[in-house]
Amino acid sequence: MPHELFHPAVAAWFEARFGAPTEPQVRAWPEIHAGRHTLIAAPTGSGKTLAAFLSAIDGLVRQAAAGTLCDETQVVYVSPLKALSNDVQKNLVEPLAGIRAELVARGLPDAEIRTLVRTGDTPAAERAQMLKRPPHILVTTPESLYILLTSDGGRRLLSTARTLIVDEIHAVADDKRGSHLAISMERLDDLCRRASGEGQERRRLIRVGLSATQKPIEEVARLLVGTAAVEADGTPRCSIVDAGHGRTLDLGIEVPGSPLEAVMPAEVWQEIYDRLTELIREHRTTLVFTNTRRQAERITRHLSDRLGAERVTSHHGSLAKEVRLEAERRLKDGELAALVATASLELGIDIGAVDLVCQIGSTRSIAAFLQRVGRSGHHLAGTPKGRIFATTRDELVECAALLDAVRHGELDRLIIPEKPLDILAQQIVAATSAEEWGEEDLFLLMQRAWPFRDLERKEFDEVVEMLATGFSTRRGRRGAYLHHDEVNGRLRARKGARLTAVTSGGAIPDVADYQVVLEPSGALVGTVNEDFAVESMPGEVFQLGNASWRIRKIEQGRVLVEDARGEPPTLPFWLGEAPGRTDELSRAVARLRAEVAEILTRSNRETAVARLRERLGLSASAAAQIVDYLAVALASLGVLPTQDVVVAERFFDEGGDMHLVVHAPFGSRLNRAWGLALRKRFCRTFNFELQAAATEDAIVLSLGPTHSFPLEDVFRFLHSNTARGVLVQAVLDAPLFGVRWRWNAGRANSFLA
Repeated sequence: MPHELFHPAVAAWFEARFGAPTEPQVRAWPEIHAGRHTLIAAPTGSGKTLAAFLSAIDGLVRQAAAGTLCDETQVVYVSPLKALSNDVQKNLVEPLAGIRAELVARGLPDAEIRTLVRTGDTPAAERAQMLKRPPHILVTTPESLYILLTSDGGRRLLSTARTLIVDEIHAVADDKRGSHLAISMERLDDLCRRASGEGQERRRLIRVGLSATQKPIEEVARLLVGTAAVEADGTPRCSIVDAGHGRTLDLGIEVPGSPLEAVMPAEVWQEIYDRLTELIREHRTTLVFTNTRRQAERITRHLSDRLGAERVTSHHGSLAKEVRLEAERRLKDGELAALVATASLELGIDIGAVDLVCQIGSTRSIAAFLQRVGRSGHHLAGTPKGRIFATTRDELVECAALLDAVRHGELDRLIIPEKPLDILAQQIVAATSAEEWGEEDLFLLMQRAWPFRDLERKEFDEVVEMLATGFSTRRGRRGAYLHHDEVNGRLRARKGARLTAVTSGGAIPDVADYQVVLEPSGALVGTVNEDFAVESMPGEVFQLGNASWRIRKIEQGRVLVEDARGEPPTLPFWLGEAPGRTDELSRAVARLRAEVAEILTRSNRETAVARLRERLGLSASAAAQIVDYLAVALASLGVLPTQDVVVAERFFDEGGDMHLVVHAPFGSRLNRAWGLALRKRFCRTFNFELQAAATEDAIVLSLGPTHSFPLEDVFRFLHSNTARGVLVQAVLDAPLFGVRWRWNAGRANSFLA
């Protein structure tokens, strides 16, 4: 450990606790101590969180030793998950207590360093106490940071910050939460600079980003530091500590004894549950990941029947915070043999030692798979162990491609949204609610956030005009939040704007979920989808959190329940959960198809099976099923569809209706767009409505019995010059547009005035 960088008590505690530092710690500490923005990219369990915190703690200890440590917040830690925030706060207790003990042992002055969590779950009494006696280290979420920046008390609290730590930055980088956080970081930086006073050197907020998986790493660094710290050639003024995402992994694919089909039958699912049970019994603790909350509840139910309800439970975002925290505690304390989770446990929450991770179905993402498997062996010397269960033939091919991509060291590319105007509108209202702004100053502040680097003044002015004039309804004009002094170029908030900003902030869209409330205690159990709630009846029993609940009454926004004491339940559902396959994984699928096709063309089945077993470590059954499935497709189509070879196929069903299949392994995100545009073209050409669907590997159009055309014309229906316009028209007619429009309008606070 570099002793010259740390206070002797800090260095002594670290060496006694950990011995030697990890590579990310050795490389990051000099950069952070030098006051440089730093991005640490390292595998889960490599100590990157402590790398960021220990430098900040060292600074606080030195201030305490010099008698200059004030009651002010100096370190702000932002986590995308409330559970991760609580976890980090708990994990700070040990180093702080250990360092204080080391100070006492050396006869040095004590350092009382306080930490506090501020999230949406923080009680009002704790929030008030925080403002009276600020913590030195504030742990929060992007949404709570935004609220603090908008309130007077929160701004006073944050104005003394010197270090900003953003954990798991990749988790928000590719959606509007990242754009929202980027503006909040610029608002915090501006607040700290101005609070340092005109007569002294302007205080610069040091930004430290942490992530396990990200690509391209330079783009994430630019998101972290903002345009003010990016050179003209795009180079970020940020020290990038890239310890790589590569790590020795123990990976494998599990297939049931029965051959996989297009859809898994119920009896084959029983084989999956039995194999899961075997693996769980062979290990002390197991995490089982699924892609949907409904599947998590179903698997929990079946594993409970085999292992006992007290040894298994579920963990997902629709469970109440208290239920999730209790599940995490039970797993960490060794009370659970298995925890069945969705992405709610994907990030680095401390859940103790996990021996095995099982993934049911493909993660649809390379990064998500690495993140989930990395939850096992979650310590420096540990080897993460993961088993992925394929549930269909197509999924088996995708799972094999996933392992191939991991072995090639590939990662999904992050695509940061470009200047989302709904986020801009929300942040303008929040900024002007806190203080009056000049138009140009506010415009330049927003431009400093990396996603808004290309924001044009005309776009900014149009958003300001919308916020100042509102919009017309049958009840008059609504949605006016700003007073706009066009003569002097000043912006200030109208009455009620701050209340709107702090109660409706954030980029997470509002979904129509009903709260599940236990009677008579009034405890929150979790949430269910609105459609499930309104379709249910009093007296029905459903499962949530591996417990059965009987519905007593359904009110507006609430489902009142009582304990059903283990009665057989139905399973609730939530809409829009399953992820789409990433572009990088889609390319890996196409690459695997092409490789198998080449071997089958040049050699034989046995060679192809042996090749897959040798290169990907597949079992004989898994390799044989992949080769046999792709061989049948090759024989039927004459070629295997890849991203270089797209195949159009049509067939007639038993009713005489014609169906068109476009085999294109580009992933459902691209295929849905392509399918919408194709459907629009067909509807215009034949003047009738048809059904269309898209999967990860194909587009299916149901054309009916009366329409015929040369099959090769399919590829002439769309042209690159006009495809965008056709797609826009198709989306305007799709249900997707109404949902997304409501989300965007809600984020822009257009429904609340």
